[in-house]
Amino acid sequence: MLDLKTLLLLEVCTTALQAFAWLLVWRSWRYLYELKLIAAGFSAIALGLFLLMLRGPDPHPLHLFVDNMTIKLGLVLLADGMARFLGHPGCLRVGLVILAVHTALWCLAMALAPHDLSLRIHASTAFTLAMMGMMIRILYVDRGQPAFLRWITIALLAEYIGASLLQSALAFWSPHLVASAPIVSNINSWYFFQGHLFMVGLFICMLFMVGMRLSIDLRDRNAALAEEVTERRRLESELSASLDEEKAAREEQRQFMHMVSHEFRTPLAAIRYATEMLGVMIQKPPDAVAKRLTGIDASVSRMTQLIDRFLSTEQQVGSTLKVEKLNPLQLTREIQQYFGHIGQNQRLQMRPLVDVPDYWGDVEMLRTVIVNLIDNALKYSRSDRPVEVAFSRRNNLLVVEVADRGIGIPDGELSHVGRRFFRASNTRRTAGSGLGLYTCRKLIGYHRGALDLRPRRGGGTIATIRLPIPGLEPNTPENETAVGETERA
Repeated sequence: MLDLKTLLLLEVCTTALQAFAWLLVWRSWRYLYELKLIAAGFSAIALGLFLLMLRGPDPHPLHLFVDNMTIKLGLVLLADGMARFLGHPGCLRVGLVILAVHTALWCLAMALAPHDLSLRIHASTAFTLAMMGMMIRILYVDRGQPAFLRWITIALLAEYIGASLLQSALAFWSPHLVASAPIVSNINSWYFFQGHLFMVGLFICMLFMVGMRLSIDLRDRNAALAEEVTERRRLESELSASLDEEKAAREEQRQFMHMVSHEFRTPLAAIRYATEMLGVMIQKPPDAVAKRLTGIDASVSRMTQLIDRFLSTEQQVGSTLKVEKLNPLQLTREIQQYFGHIGQNQRLQMRPLVDVPDYWGDVEMLRTVIVNLIDNALKYSRSDRPVEVAFSRRNNLLVVEVADRGIGIPDGELSHVGRRFFRASNTRRTAGSGLGLYTCRKLIGYHRGALDLRPRRGGGTIATIRLPIPGLEPNTPENETAVGETERA
C-alpha cells in the first residue's frame, strides 16, 4: 500500500521544481510571456498539495476549502497559459466561471452533508471534466504543434479525466469506502499517484511544445533573415546600378563642362581681340571710351579666370588654393572699381572694416564670391534701390553681408536656393544659370566658412558670409585636401 504522506511530499517537490523550471525557461525567452501563467499554475498546484499534506485528522472546513480551491485555481491558470501559448484566445474568464460554479457546489455539499465525501468528489470530478475537456478541445483544434505531440497530451488529459470518473464511480458504487475513511487516507493514494504521473507527463509534453515553438520561431527568423539578405542584395544591386548611372552622368557633365569652357573661350578671345584692335585704331581715345575699353578688358580677364578655375573640370581636380593675406580695404576698392566699369558703382553702399584682422585665404575666390552676391543683389533689385555691403568682425569671424531690397526668396524655397542649377520661382524672367550661389557656397566651403541667406525685414534678402579667423595656412597639403574633398562632395 502506498503511503499517502510520502506520495504527497514527492508530488509537492516535483510540482514546485516544475514551476521553478518554467520560470527559468521564461527568464530565458521573455517574449514567451505565456510561460508565466504556466509557472503560476504549477506553483498554485504545488501550494495546494502542500496545504493538503499538512492536514490533520480532523481539518477545519476552511482548511478543506482553501486546499481544494488552490489546486483548482492552478488548473485554471495552467489551461489559460496553454491556450495562450498555442496562440488561441485565453480561457481565464471561462475557467474562473467554472471555478465559481464548482466553489458554489462544493460549499453547498459542505453545508448540506459535511460528512458525505462523495458529493465533494462528484463536484471535483465535474470541474476536472470541464477544465480537461476545454484543454483537449484547444489541443484538438491547434495546428501549430506536431500531431503526435498533441495526441500524446490529449491522451494524458483523457487519462486524468478517466481516473477522476473512476474515483467518482467508486464513491457512488461503494459509498462505504468513502464513509468509513478519513477525508485524506491511503485509500486515495492511487489517485494521487496517477496525478503525480500526469503532472510529470504534462510537464514533459509542454516542454517539448516549447522546444517546437522555439524551433519554429528560429526557422521563421532564419526565413525572414534570408528574405532580408535577398532584399539587401537587390538594393545593393540597384545602388550599384545607380552609382554606375551617376558616374556616367558625371562623365557626361564633365564633357559638357569641357565643351562649354571651350565655347566660352572662343567669344571671349574675339572680344579681347576686338578691344585690343579698338585701342590700336583709336589714337588718344576720350576718357569715357578708354574707361569702357578698360572695363571690357577687365571683365574678359575675370571671365577667363572663372572659366579656368570653375568650368574646366580637369583643372579643378588638381587645383590648390592660392592662399595669401587678405586686405579688406583693397578688396573693397577692387569691387567698387569692377562695378564702376559697368556703371553700377553708384548703387553700392560699401562699409569697409576699420579694424582690419589678419586673415589668410584665396583672395580671388573671395572676390568672386562677393562679386557674385552683389551681382545677384543688383540683378534682382530695381535700378533705384541700393545694395549694402558691410565688412565686420564678430568674435573670431570675418563677416561680409550683402543686403538688398529686391524680390526676395519665396517661402519654402529658401532651403533649395544654392543647389546646382536651382532657381527660385520668381526669377524666371531674369536670365541666369542657377550656378552662382552654388559656386559661392563651394568656394566658401574651401575656406571652412559658411554662406547663409535670410529674408530681410521690409523685403529683400541678406546674404551673410562667415569666415573663421585667421583662415587657412598658406601652401599646406591640408588646403589641397580641402579642395579635393569639396569637389567630391
